[in-house]
Amino acid sequence: MSKNSKFVTTLMCIGFTFLYIPMVLLVIYSFNDSRFVTVWGGFSTKWYGELLNNQLVIDSAILSLQIAFVTACAAVVLGTMAGIALVRFGKFKGRTLFSGMISAPLVMPEVITGLSLLMLFIALENALGIPERGFWTITIAHITFSMAFVAVIIQARLAGMDESLEEAAMDLGGKPLRVLFDITLPLIAPGMISGWLLAFTMSLDDLVIASFTAGPGANTLPMYIFSKVKTGLRPDINALATLIILTVAIGVFIAGWLMLRQDKQRKVDEQMAAMETTKDEQAA
Repeated sequence: MSKNSKFVTTLMCIGFTFLYIPMVLLVIYSFNDSRFVTVWGGFSTKWYGELLNNQLVIDSAILSLQIAFVTACAAVVLGTMAGIALVRFGKFKGRTLFSGMISAPLVMPEVITGLSLLMLFIALENALGIPERGFWTITIAHITFSMAFVAVIIQARLAGMDESLEEAAMDLGGKPLRVLFDITLPLIAPGMISGWLLAFTMSLDDLVIASFTAGPGANTLPMYIFSKVKTGLRPDINALATLIILTVAIGVFIAGWLMLRQDKQRKVDEQMAAMETTKDEQAA
């Protein structure tokens, strides 16, 4: 191993250690029996029991999961459509403006996004009486910024994909819509899964935009955690954060398993197609 490789590896180890050690400590101290976060008082699971008996936590968690699920599904649909349009539709009229609108949420500060959406929702509510700030306003706001990340992932996936398969399908008489569902979407499915998981995690994690667009009765899990942290650290917050880490880890594991399974299936299909092509050539 060269000196440059050792240097890069050392920096990576330091970076990942700095990132994950606090999470490990948080998980450990979620089993702390003491009410003081920084003082170990023995092993206990009582804080998890308190969470299950805390109706505010349960309601906040359910609301956040519902918002994240709807956001991820809508963001994947819209982001996939945007990515396909940017890569496959060529230089259409307004492409530069459309590309800029897709990229804007990636660089726009969350405070600006949240404030602008708040003003929009207030104006609509005053003019039309809808939407009432709560579940749907938070969901719309989360879709607005998360679909941009999905579009970038789909763009990258499509840019590295061989177009000959789609062209071959159309040469064989396949209509564009049939080619889209039978060829294009299965090939970019790993990117769609990654985009769904990213959108779900970003929605579940968001605090700033949700704080601006939430109504009086809507309180997401990050908002609840932030309100409790402001009054002082408590072991039950560690337990809650541990459950969030576990949820995200399970989601990553499932997504990775699905992507690996699909990749293996794709390789098997390619081998079968190659064998069929060889047999046809030999028969000819």
